[in-house]
Amino acid sequence: MTHKLSLSAFGHATSLFISISFTLCVVFDLIFPEHAMYEVWLKLLPGFEWISWQSFFLGLLESYMYGWFIALMWVPLYNFFGSKAK
Repeated sequence: MTHKLSLSAFGHATSLFISISFTLCVVFDLIFPEHAMYEVWLKLLPGFEWISWQSFFLGLLESYMYGWFIALMWVPLYNFFGSKAK
């Protein structure tokens, strides 16, 4: 029995997970600026700056797209190798 992953379900789930993580990190940085982690986002998200609404929504969009990038790479590989394993 082989189980194939749904690209759509995996893509949305991964994208939401990364977007929610990004949002929680931004909130954490605003509450605890002495423990800020935003330098990581500056390196990972092109155009992201600390902090404005425009930059936040850009970071949210880019985080969502990173999730789809992962899904577009992971799901076909999983489905291919999963179908070979018996």
